Amino acid sequence: MDLENLTSKVRDLTAEVVGFISTESLRFDSSKIELKGKSDLVSYVDRESEKKLVKGLSKLLPSAVFLTEEKTVQQGDGEYQWIIDPLDGTTNFVHGIPAYAISIALSRNNEMILGVVHEVTRKECFWAWKGGGAFLNEVRIHVSSISSMDESLFATGFPIQEFAKKESYMKIISQLIVDTHGLRRIGSAALDLAYVACGRTEGFFECNLNAWDVAAGTLIVQEAGGVVSDFSGGRNFLFGKEIVAGGTVHPDLVGVIQKYWF
Repeated sequence: MDLENLTSKVRDLTAEVVGFISTESLRFDSSKIELKGKSDLVSYVDRESEKKLVKGLSKLLPSAVFLTEEKTVQQGDGEYQWIIDPLDGTTNFVHGIPAYAISIALSRNNEMILGVVHEVTRKECFWAWKGGGAFLNEVRIHVSSISSMDESLFATGFPIQEFAKKESYMKIISQLIVDTHGLRRIGSAALDLAYVACGRTEGFFECNLNAWDVAAGTLIVQEAGGVVSDFSGGRNFLFGKEIVAGGTVHPDLVGVIQKYWF
């Protein structure tokens, strides 16, 4: 498989769907918002974007199956699987906050081999394929080389369900806001990972995420020279509902999390 060529075609497809999302953002009708949970929003834009992506990706790789957030296509297991979030940051989108993205990953036998995260409002496309490095538009990117926590800026997200460990989470946040340059809550895990990959932040952590939130971004971070793990430092970050990503400071960030989480 020519992963470089396939990645290029996926980028072209996401650019087309970004155009659709951008147009809809100008005339979005907030009365059409639906709730999957108290703080888990979905709209017709999510579903229509997903349908467009599935249609295009099916042409690029007809044998592949799908794992998608909005489940507009039958979900399946197979050698090749597209993992799609058609609009990561829906809450930002419906409130007019300009931080949301399309996230597409391709796995082969559960190993990520291609990832594209396309931020809609800034027209920034982050992408990587296995062994090919990571890029922002046409420029190769690398994770930050900053090695000290007190010089680091981190990103996180807040759980929207399953609040049993919120006190532990707040203790982690409390230490980080004292010991670092600060924390950012961007509202899109796909963008959080992309920003780690290009060195805008030194690290990112969050719990209660799904595979479609992080699949593409994790590969982009790794191809940019970064490290991705779960909270224990292990590799169960895709389906394990815990993720930590970073550059040189990754072990120190994991250490702070473990101090309060376990």
